[in-house]
Amino acid sequence: MDIKKLTIAQAKKDLQAKKYSSVELTQVYLDRIKKVEPKIKAFVTITEESALQNAKDADRKIAEGVDLPLLGIPLSIKDNFSTTGIRTTASSKLLDTYIPPYDATVVKKLKDAGMVLLGKTNMDAWAHGSSTETSDYSASRNPWNTDHLPGGSSGGAAASMAADETLA
Repeated sequence: MDIKKLTIAQAKKDLQAKKYSSVELTQVYLDRIKKVEPKIKAFVTITEESALQNAKDADRKIAEGVDLPLLGIPLSIKDNFSTTGIRTTASSKLLDTYIPPYDATVVKKLKDAGMVLLGKTNMDAWAHGSSTETSDYSASRNPWNTDHLPGGSSGGAAASMAADETLA
């Protein structure tokens, strides 16, 4: 599969046609993250173990005929959205060990739609900034030119997309 050309719609179609499994698709993205993340710094937290379990659950549901809008689709979430049981730092060391007991509404809706969460993306600390330079976890880098920043308080999300570390 060519993840550079893959869209959510195509991935969903391929998963339903069993061209590959959600576990295989998720593993491709996790492998890509491992390969480029040391240079890009798009993620604060990578959720490999739970992502693979969620992908396995998605494959079971697909085999049972369940159809959800994002079933088995690997995605990332900006690190200021609360995720049950997953570290949420808002890219600030002040929250380095914070594990929320609940999901933000958007996260709950994405989970209900069947997404597979790859991890939490880097950002300007507390979403205050426009370059991702104020992250306590290092500035994200533009994957097309790592001498430059991706910009925006959502720089990690932008960099993860441009580096093909996540489908969306």
